[in-house]
Amino acid sequence: MNILPFEKQVAVIGMLCEGLSIRSVNRLTGVHRDTIGQLLLKVGAGCAVLQDKMFVGVAVDQLQIDELWAFVGKKQRKLKLTDPPERGDAYTFLALDAVGKAIITHRTGKRDGDNARAFLTDLRSRVVGSPILSSDAFPAYEYLVAEVFGTQVHYGQILKRYVGEPHKDAARRYSPGVVVKVDRTAIIGQPPFETIGTSHVERVNLSVRMSQRRFTRLTNAYSKKIEFHRAAVSLFVAHYNFARVHETLRVTPAMETGIVDRVWEVSTLIEAGDIAQNQPIGRRVGRFRVIDGGGE
Repeated sequence: MNILPFEKQVAVIGMLCEGLSIRSVNRLTGVHRDTIGQLLLKVGAGCAVLQDKMFVGVAVDQLQIDELWAFVGKKQRKLKLTDPPERGDAYTFLALDAVGKAIITHRTGKRDGDNARAFLTDLRSRVVGSPILSSDAFPAYEYLVAEVFGTQVHYGQILKRYVGEPHKDAARRYSPGVVVKVDRTAIIGQPPFETIGTSHVERVNLSVRMSQRRFTRLTNAYSKKIEFHRAAVSLFVAHYNFARVHETLRVTPAMETGIVDRVWEVSTLIEAGDIAQNQPIGRRVGRFRVIDGGGE
């Protein structure tokens, strides 16, 4: 990978961001799949640091949080006692600015209180003020939001109640049942009733599944190791925030949020990740950091 030409690296990462599997990229580019995997780990690590350094002190009005299911190695029901703990269910927690559409932070791990606490703590450190926060009815959220945000939040939960559909053929196996009732509840503060919901972040969940092959349902391209799964999530988030023009906004989420002033190419994303890992990044404009010059 160290001698892989930069143009080839850009091509490989660009294909991964468009939803191709590692083996598909191997067939199209001729780059060995092990090299592709190592490049994904390297660029994913850079994207994680880039996201960490850029999204600080963000002013948002409405936040939506949700958890996206996938699995590592094998599905949870097939685990054995001898399997390592990172195998099985792997949930990705996402926090979305419902107005600016930026993914503020993310975390991948088990869907438990420890990961939810770490996720919310990181989210609180990145946003300023008292945002309106919405989530589903995951039980840990109710007390963890109060623990992490205190009274500096207006928090509501949405609970959708389903009834099973009569046909359960394979083509519709992953379709949800029919929604028969929606309950919205204010938990902390006074969130406006009409803002309590997770529809925007659930739409991002679809974008993840379409843009990262390992999240596709009914596939053998699932993640075999947790480190590759996390690298793929970090790559998606950075590409989504900095390099992907939102169809409604007509700019990238990072531009809408005020963090950068232009659409990034994949090459810029790779270079910025390298810079982020090795030195303080860019210059300050207000409370935001931006990349100054160089290849954007």
